[in-house]
Amino acid sequence: MKLYCLSGHPTLPCNVLKFKSTTVMLDCGLDMTSALHFLPLPLVHSPRLSKLPGWVSKDGNTLLEKELKECAGRVLVDSLPEFCLPEKELLDLSSIDVILISNYHCMMALPYITEHTGFTGTVYTTEPTMQIGRLLMEELVTFMERVPKAQSATCWKNKEIQRLLPAPLKDAVDVWTWKRCYSMQEVNSALSKVQLVGYSQKIELFGAVQITPLSSGYALGSSNWIIQSHYEKVSYVSGSSLLTTHPQPMDQSSLKNSDVLILSGLTQIPTANPDGMLGEFCSNLAMTIRGGGNVLVPCYSSGVIYDLLECLYQFIDSASLGSTPFYFISPVANSSLEFSQIFAEWLCQNKQSKVYLPEPPFPHAELIQTNKLKHYPSIHGDFSNDFKQPCVVFTGHPSLRFGDVVHFMELWGKSSLNTIIFTEPDFSYLDALAPYQPLAMKCVYCPIDTRLNFIQVSKLLKEVQPLHVVCPEQYTQPPPTQSHRSDLMLDCQPPPLSYRRCTVLSLPFRRRYERIELLPELAKSLVPCEVKPGISVATVSAVLQCKDNKHVLQPSPKLPPAPPSKKRKRVVEEPPELRAPKPLLSGSVPLEQFLVTLQKHGITEVKVEDTPDGHILHLQDEDTLIQLEEDSTHIVCDNNEALRATLRDLVLRFLQKL
Repeated sequence: MKLYCLSGHPTLPCNVLKFKSTTVMLDCGLDMTSALHFLPLPLVHSPRLSKLPGWVSKDGNTLLEKELKECAGRVLVDSLPEFCLPEKELLDLSSIDVILISNYHCMMALPYITEHTGFTGTVYTTEPTMQIGRLLMEELVTFMERVPKAQSATCWKNKEIQRLLPAPLKDAVDVWTWKRCYSMQEVNSALSKVQLVGYSQKIELFGAVQITPLSSGYALGSSNWIIQSHYEKVSYVSGSSLLTTHPQPMDQSSLKNSDVLILSGLTQIPTANPDGMLGEFCSNLAMTIRGGGNVLVPCYSSGVIYDLLECLYQFIDSASLGSTPFYFISPVANSSLEFSQIFAEWLCQNKQSKVYLPEPPFPHAELIQTNKLKHYPSIHGDFSNDFKQPCVVFTGHPSLRFGDVVHFMELWGKSSLNTIIFTEPDFSYLDALAPYQPLAMKCVYCPIDTRLNFIQVSKLLKEVQPLHVVCPEQYTQPPPTQSHRSDLMLDCQPPPLSYRRCTVLSLPFRRRYERIELLPELAKSLVPCEVKPGISVATVSAVLQCKDNKHVLQPSPKLPPAPPSKKRKRVVEEPPELRAPKPLLSGSVPLEQFLVTLQKHGITEVKVEDTPDGHILHLQDEDTLIQLEEDSTHIVCDNNEALRATLRDLVLRFLQKL
């Protein structure tokens, strides 16, 4: 059993597991942090960004002047942002049988895998994961396509040139593998290969293994996966949460008795408490609005935004924010808010029960009805007519490199009354803000990540007790900035096996058993024989048929009798009959009793020699040797067949025939 690691990002995993005769891809996350090396894409012409000077090297070389721009002390690429894809050269991706998706953040690289590698398999995921994943991909494509750039920067990727560039650009890894965003046509084609599944549904893969999704408690429809055969079990735990938020709670009990547990997608900010961050978010928002400023919240169009809106719903009246408009701007804003209300069976029990009252499970429905929350596809059109300040704007993208957020950064960045509140932990907020410096607006970092922290993981592992744990190498050592914090790493026994991008792990357990089915007519013919009290054994002579990874024992075929023929033919030898197998022998030959038996049959001159495996009996008068070992008996007798047969029969008296 082997595990191939194709991604270096612990919360955006992409691994391939070879188990029995199947090849299973576990998630295909897209690392978008590479976008931080690019200039923002403004929706409205930005004089500031358009007048940035080109980068000139120390020796005066102007070769890259058109590709690289100097912006606020950094060198950024002037091109459409590109993303770091999962590794494609480590193994033949066309050999992948299935792709299992754990949540909608971990499927953003799906079109790159399904459309450009010869993939012909099936993608398994839950319905909310697919539908919200579609929205996030559609939003990403829209962000890119509505701000097209004619030029494509490639010269800077040359290894010799890249190492001369200033940091952090010169430290970027695998830049030649970075790719531009896919098209909507590729998204639709990729999603046509998806087969929807429900929690605890068992799916057979070619008769070899069975896969089962379990609720992971992190997001709408998010799953952990069990991959098991009759005698082996692998658990894949990715992006899980034990906190009480809007999704169904995590199913922990089904993870027990795993031979291997593959762990990824833990919290990116283990020192931050999500409840404390929510409180800080609300208080900073209220403070800014009271001071007459605007609040900008760069966020994804699904996920934490539902919890933020629910928190604000409870907070608005107590903080006297009833008249403050809240705007949610995204190409998929309407669909995202509606989807959250219709996937009732995927929500926690508290929200499910509201559906039967009937009430909307999320309170943002009421915010929309009372006009406190308004949603728009972009800053153009209706939004420009309805726009009032001070206000709160939720919009994407959290990287601040594309989407409507770029416009608000340009619009509000120069006023200290305004505040930007970062809630998504995927991007370094300092790197995200780099192209907008110097910045007058206040910046607040309130990352909300409900995924498992190291304390929760340690407790979980003690409860489910897997034989082996496999995890990214980042989890086996403290964070580089807090090297003294040994509590911010995975601690379990035996120590976890770690992986990083482009590594291949041989998982430390071997398959020992395979299940074989006996046909009823064969089972009827078996004659059990008791070898020990309560233990019976039967011999079987049969044909083993292996088809579709199922193994069946069938009765041996009987040769059909030759049909009578009127014509004379030359005599042909009859085919040999299938002889009954020789009986199997069990038991052992006790030395003292065997010597007494030999004496009764006139064999008295016996010399006994002890060996590591048993005894050697030398019958001196007969010039014969008998080797008695634990699992075999040898009689060495020259030119005396009668004596050999007699000795054989004496040995057989002490053994049991099956």
